[in-house]
Amino acid sequence: MDLRYTPEENTFRDEVRAWLKESLPADLKRKMMLGVRPSKEDIVRWMRILNKKGWAAPSWPVEYGGTGWDATQLYIFKEEMQQAFAPEPLGMNVNLAGPVIAAFGTEEQKKEFLPKVRNCDIWFCQGFSEPGAGSDLASLKTTAVQDGDDYVVNGTKLWTSNAHRADWMFALVRTDPNAKKQKGISYLLIDMKTPGITLNPVITMDGDRWCNQEFFDNVRVPVKNRIGEENKGWGYAKYLLGHERVNFGKVGATKARIGLAKDLATSVMHNGKPLSEDEQFREKLVAVEVELKALEITNMQVVASMKKDKEHRQDPKASILKIKGGELYQMATEILMQVAGPHAMARQTEFLKGETEVPVGPEYAATTSHNYYMMRERTIAGGSSEVQHNIIAKGILGL
Repeated sequence: MDLRYTPEENTFRDEVRAWLKESLPADLKRKMMLGVRPSKEDIVRWMRILNKKGWAAPSWPVEYGGTGWDATQLYIFKEEMQQAFAPEPLGMNVNLAGPVIAAFGTEEQKKEFLPKVRNCDIWFCQGFSEPGAGSDLASLKTTAVQDGDDYVVNGTKLWTSNAHRADWMFALVRTDPNAKKQKGISYLLIDMKTPGITLNPVITMDGDRWCNQEFFDNVRVPVKNRIGEENKGWGYAKYLLGHERVNFGKVGATKARIGLAKDLATSVMHNGKPLSEDEQFREKLVAVEVELKALEITNMQVVASMKKDKEHRQDPKASILKIKGGELYQMATEILMQVAGPHAMARQTEFLKGETEVPVGPEYAATTSHNYYMMRERTIAGGSSEVQHNIIAKGILGL
């Protein structure tokens, strides 16, 4: 398997890199480099810049606004975005909701939702996990009972990222309680302004609100908002999760964070010399970079297999990307926190929210512990590492 880039692919990389340098707003790049979470307005602004270029939803079919790029070009685009410290296109919209609507929605649904999803005119969140139904998603208990032209939805969803920012939710609900647990599930699009929906914040260990719990009390959802056939939602969810997991390697993002740590370490003194010259620190950096190179090769193998597979089946190696990519990004946040030293403990909530320009200590240090804690979720969200190990055991090792 030849994993080298062709001259044409290198030219494409140069084109993407040049456009990002010219088009990424300087204030947004600065936020991303400092580890400040972009606001909803930041993400909408960047999505519309991308959409104007035609790059907001590059993996979609061309007829719905996709680029027609192959798997290698998509990988290059994502890597360059990450290394440029650009916010990625809103994942819930373009990686998750959009592909399912494009693949299984009616023509009316495609016409109604896809342009708005691509331009970030509407913001989706993912209503999958529940109390007792996270990694074992098929055990979900939220019900949807048809009543005339509506479903009446009752139950609760948990760990929902950015639900408080979202306009719509794509949700799995149980429409046949008597079927086996993987069956009897349907896929609904739910307007978050619908009466009967209550949001409670879930404050995570980083001290921020980005997760939520939603309660549904006789929420009426039009039957026309169901994607695909009734009771076939589990298959649509598996299709969606394949899109989610193949993006979890995030090699470019980890490269960018490690590169930033190396640059910063040259100006941080430790035991009378720059931290960059400390043997233990250098060993830790090298260990991460070696594993990152191995992950990059695995990522390229997955990309190569995607180009050859005309049926677009999920490569089980994507689970390796999910596991190792999450672990290495966590290690990168740990290294940055080590560079920040004691200043990492002076967390500035106002600075993290973009409300002040006066952090304690070096500017970059204000977010390091925040991001370290936040990235603990990287090996849980989108399918925990334990679940991914099972996929690897079955799909690669044949166990």
